[in-house]
Amino acid sequence: MTIPQTAHRPETLEGWFALHQIFRLTRPKLDETRLARMSNAGIADAGIADASGPGKTASKARSKKGGSTEGWSCAVRLIGSTSDLMVIHFRDTLDAIGAAQSDLARSELGGIVERVYSFLSVAEAGLYHITAELARAATSRGGTIGDEEYRRALTERATAEGSLPHVRRRLYPELPTDMPYVSFYPMSKRRDAIQNWYTLTLDERSRLMQAHGLTGRRYAGKVQQVITGAIGLDRWEWGVTLFARDPLEFKKLVTDMRFDEVSAKYAEFGDFYVGRIISG
Repeated sequence: MTIPQTAHRPETLEGWFALHQIFRLTRPKLDETRLARMSNAGIADAGIADASGPGKTASKARSKKGGSTEGWSCAVRLIGSTSDLMVIHFRDTLDAIGAAQSDLARSELGGIVERVYSFLSVAEAGLYHITAELARAATSRGGTIGDEEYRRALTERATAEGSLPHVRRRLYPELPTDMPYVSFYPMSKRRDAIQNWYTLTLDERSRLMQAHGLTGRRYAGKVQQVITGAIGLDRWEWGVTLFARDPLEFKKLVTDMRFDEVSAKYAEFGDFYVGRIISG
């Protein structure tokens, strides 16, 4: 049976799991110095082994049993939000995310915050272009999407793509040491009767995402962007986490992307959470 192109999903590569936790302080008049100390201690309790503070890159997260897992955590003091604090965790397994969540809840910080929102996802790199190319090749040779030759070629291409340094940085992102401002928001692709992203052909989705990516590349060096996929994990379909030296770059980048066809026609956005990483 031939799978219709409109029903065929793009292949993806996945890396670290991510959890964004949004908190409200139950003691809002807490001194900023004490909040920083408690946040740093809470991050340490969540398993970070070799970071000198949440503003530093952490390559290892230590488990309570003495083993090591990959990842890092940071705390962000929210500004202009109905909430006060955001804690971001990246870990190599879902169980490690769960452990970080539990450890933070048991910390001193966990005793003075109330969780108001959380977003679970996994770092993702979409293979729109490769998937569309292989789908066209399957049709040209009289085969089908997903047949043995398609799967063999996909495995080879995905393995090669996943080994590229810039792709690995997307799947296993480092916490930048020189970009203290953070913006996080969830988003989904529109699925209404007139504008439904999921009924577009694979070629059309590939074209739109390629143009969308070119906009983001114009901000290389100014904004570090981490895309995490949440389909099957959260109500929203993706999370976008941005780091920058100048918070105005968030406004410029998101504005530019709103004018891309893919966002103008097919994007739905959740709340934005903006703030500054709490340093030691």
